[in-house]
Amino acid sequence: MDINKRTILWIVFSVSLVILWNEWMISNGKPSMFSANTEQTAKAPATPAKTAALPAAAGVPALPGEAVDPAAFKREVITITTDVIKVDIDTLGGQVKRLELLKFKGAGNPGWFGGCFGLFKVCQPDDGKQNEVLFDEGANHTYLAQSGLVGGPFPTHASGFTVQPGVRTLADGKQIQLVMEAVEGGVKLTKTFTFKRGDYVIDVRHDVSNVGAAPVTPQLYLQLTHDGNKPVGDSFFNSSFTGPTLYTPQDKYQKLTFEKIEKAAVEDEKKGNDNAMKGLHPATATGGWFAISQHFFVSAFVPPENVKRDIFTKKVGPNLYAIGNVLPLPTLAPGASASMDSKLYSGPQIAHLLENVSPGLELVKDYGWLTIIAKPMFWVMEQIHSVLGNWGWTIIAFTILIKLLFFPLSAAGYRSMAKMKLVTPKMQAIRERFKGDPQKMNQATMELYKTEKINPLGGCLPILIQMPVFIALYWVLNASVEIRGAPWIGWITDLAQHDPWCILPVLYAISMFITTKLNPAPADPMQAKMMLFMPLAFSVMFFFFPSGLVLYWVVNNVLSIGQQWVITKKYAPAAK
Repeated sequence: MDINKRTILWIVFSVSLVILWNEWMISNGKPSMFSANTEQTAKAPATPAKTAALPAAAGVPALPGEAVDPAAFKREVITITTDVIKVDIDTLGGQVKRLELLKFKGAGNPGWFGGCFGLFKVCQPDDGKQNEVLFDEGANHTYLAQSGLVGGPFPTHASGFTVQPGVRTLADGKQIQLVMEAVEGGVKLTKTFTFKRGDYVIDVRHDVSNVGAAPVTPQLYLQLTHDGNKPVGDSFFNSSFTGPTLYTPQDKYQKLTFEKIEKAAVEDEKKGNDNAMKGLHPATATGGWFAISQHFFVSAFVPPENVKRDIFTKKVGPNLYAIGNVLPLPTLAPGASASMDSKLYSGPQIAHLLENVSPGLELVKDYGWLTIIAKPMFWVMEQIHSVLGNWGWTIIAFTILIKLLFFPLSAAGYRSMAKMKLVTPKMQAIRERFKGDPQKMNQATMELYKTEKINPLGGCLPILIQMPVFIALYWVLNASVEIRGAPWIGWITDLAQHDPWCILPVLYAISMFITTKLNPAPADPMQAKMMLFMPLAFSVMFFFFPSGLVLYWVVNNVLSIGQQWVITKKYAPAAK
């Protein structure tokens, strides 16, 4: 059988890109191209023990008793500033309503891709003046951390809280606290927020006291509320998963989507139950956490370990959704009290920081299905970066390291291609001789391969083995906040964004053109034209890929060209 190696190489490359695109679709909550649903979903669990009505969104009371009328309550926003975060907490409900990351700049609004002469409208980085904001509340965006009590007319995230005086800005100390209280239904709820230097974790302590005359059995809820929109700056070619995530010791890490919650809410409304919503995730757990994940950042509530909790997701308003836990408290006699400590992490998806907060939280840094390759790859890159101090040069050094690792394999492939190039005239002669008899043509071609000791698939193996590395590196660059905003040289100011002047994609196209010319030419003229066109087609896609990934491929191609040229030159005298 006549097998053209370059055709196989392009097929391998194309299939890898299709797989990469499919994984991108799955990571953004879209259905897989190969199956109806590739996301992990739990079977519908048994109905948990009956709890009081679950909390609603801010300003939408759905609890026993009446919440404080916001119009009658003199609300105040308390701002706490540390060295890494600036947090606004509203006395109406004790909600975390804004959180600004002081060490990270935000993404800007979509603009013209000026470097490509205005041909593509994609996301541009902002001017670097605005900090990244996670929790926030506005006309078109809601992202809040809320807590309160259920089980009676007790304080909720719609109740008015009074604030105890204290320090608001972290100066020379290691930590500061914000204490606020609310009393309703004979129960006093005290929230204590503790902020520490250099830490994205906010310790949240809830003290519940029975100040009434009868026993009470309240339950504590923690929830994150988010609208169904993507973050600002998220575009089609620069997108990632945004939505609720959770981890339980039994079912491990799960990703949900706002679309699934919306669909389940509509179904439950029609049937008058909540079975569809419960089927999205486990109903109970004795550990774990829940979060809202987005590109590079995450906000996660971590309740105490070994405490049984009910897990809920719900639609709380038009385009507004919540994920949370309801945690039990003991029955409180008059004068008795109970407390519960939780953590609220809101910051970057940096693995070693997440690992210290809770088991499994590092999984929000999603490397896709090639995590087993991507994690050690990023570890090696971190070690190189600790020496070089620049992520662009780190990628180049890592590329050279990968090239050295695969050197024997790629050298064997290039030797095979060099031999193929030498016998191209003989192959063309065979095609001319047997052009009317494909069976004899293939037989003669295989005899030629055998005589010349050529493996027609010899050039495919190096590319085939490098494809997982390429895909894993894509996820490393796409998921690593360490590379976000990292400059290389000159015009490359953010290796996680596309090349603003398209220089690297053009260099990639040139390198691929040279590689194609070094390979044996196909006997079929139409196929030869296709081989020359393919580098241009792939380069267009590279306009939208992270510049760090394109840098990897440009350096890889330059090294391959040098290696292939030397090997081809070595075999050239054999043509005489």
